Amino acid sequence: MEPGAIQYPLGPLSRIAAETFGEPGRRTFRLTLESGRATSLLWLEKEQLFQLGVGLREAVQRQTESERERGSAPTAPGWSGAETTIEFRARILSGRHDQDTNSFYLQAQGGEESESGEEPPSVSFWITVDQAAALAEESLRICAAGRPPCFLCGLPIDPQGHVCPRANGHAVFESG
Repeated sequence: MEPGAIQYPLGPLSRIAAETFGEPGRRTFRLTLESGRATSLLWLEKEQLFQLGVGLREAVQRQTESERERGSAPTAPGWSGAETTIEFRARILSGRHDQDTNSFYLQAQGGEESESGEEPPSVSFWITVDQAAALAEESLRICAAGRPPCFLCGLPIDPQGHVCPRANGHAVFESG
């Protein structure tokens, strides 16, 4: 994604939260971002949220003690535009750690271009190391709270049970 192509540069976030709605097997996942008078609701696939959590946790754990103690100081300006709510399904998530500010810069881009030629929605934002660590743990906790995997095939076990393909349908496993 080109830096100039971002429609909503939110700047440093005052709040970021990972959320899930629904019953295991039918859950939806979302990041809520707040900066100034802007709120962005990014709908994600479970795997996207999981990979975001893993990536952020690993990046935070790679930091030395002195880097963590230094704190974060994103220098980008916060959202100064009008009150707005941006909501879309994120197709692409990307991010990087900025050594100078000791913070994380992330971008999310929506789906394909519309037939009218409009660019897909996109947001960028900065989070501190503390926000990244908290988001990583919350994301991983949410993802782990889903259906348990079958110990033979790895597919999720539904509350009604699971006919395992590795057992050729001869064994039915139940969750819990």
